[in-house]
Amino acid sequence: MHFLNQYVINFTGLKEGTHKFDFKLDNRIFEHFGYDDFNSCNISVDVELIKKSNLLELNFSSKGIININCFVSNEPFDYSQTSSINLVVKFGSKLNNDNDELLILPKGSYQLEISQQLYEMIVLSLPIKIIHPGVEDGSLESETLNRLKKYEPDLQKNSPKIDPRWDKLKDLI
Repeated sequence: MHFLNQYVINFTGLKEGTHKFDFKLDNRIFEHFGYDDFNSCNISVDVELIKKSNLLELNFSSKGIININCFVSNEPFDYSQTSSINLVVKFGSKLNNDNDELLILPKGSYQLEISQQLYEMIVLSLPIKIIHPGVEDGSLESETLNRLKKYEPDLQKNSPKIDPRWDKLKDLI
């Protein structure tokens, strides 16, 4: 049995209304998609499926801990992750997943595999630059940070002199 089968929702036997599903994510799903930036992760995802006569509405929400390396100091730390997305599933003549918020499944489909949506929700919820909290508040001590501080430019000495004629423009405000 392929491990992605655990991320399949069979919706044909469900009655119209709201249904809840819980999923646990670990590194295997991210490694499957070629994303290996996480040292480890433990993420819980709650999926609320609202079945209607002609469409499905899915509301995903995730919460968990990701152990990842800081982009500045390369020190590993636990990053607290939360995110949510909504997805509408309609039925048509052929599969169309061009839109992030709308998925069109072929008529006659009876299940929905959501591993791609889970992967994208988690990875896209991360900030562009992940920084260890100790770097931001100055409490982290590491050889990398000490070396970066050594080569940090002194902004007071190197700041250019401002022409005093520009001070007159400040009076206009």
